[in-house]
Amino acid sequence: MTEASEPAQEEAEAPAPAPAATIPAPATPAPTTLQPPTLAPGVAPYHPPPSYPPPSAPALGTSDNRGVIAMLAGIAGIVLGLPLGVPGLALGPVAYFLGRSAVGRIDASQGALGGRGTAVWAARLGAMATTIGAIVSLIWLVVLLLAISGPPPA
Repeated sequence: MTEASEPAQEEAEAPAPAPAATIPAPATPAPTTLQPPTLAPGVAPYHPPPSYPPPSAPALGTSDNRGVIAMLAGIAGIVLGLPLGVPGLALGPVAYFLGRSAVGRIDASQGALGGRGTAVWAARLGAMATTIGAIVSLIWLVVLLLAISGPPPA
């Protein structure tokens, strides 16, 4: 029994193999040139958005109606005031005051209403129509008075 137990003790006393103390280094790939990453077909590379907001535009269809009506009155005052005179005197002030009223409403709306340029030009056309109507009416008055007075006495 002693002989049989001796080899068992020798095997039990035999030191266990030591664990590997060093970790093997990872395999490094061979040096290559840098290439841009490949993208799927039809995919553009990413570009960051701009740092400023996009420009804002007023919504369509929010123009003040008084400005449009004033513009029409100013144009009609000029067109009718050139040959006749009196329509320019009548429609010119209407266009001017409607245009000024529209500018005030648009400024008070804080951007909700558009058409400020139309209203400003309508007021200017109204002033021009009034001036043209007054000059042409004065010319017609002079022509009428000369026609009524007849020829000078001989």
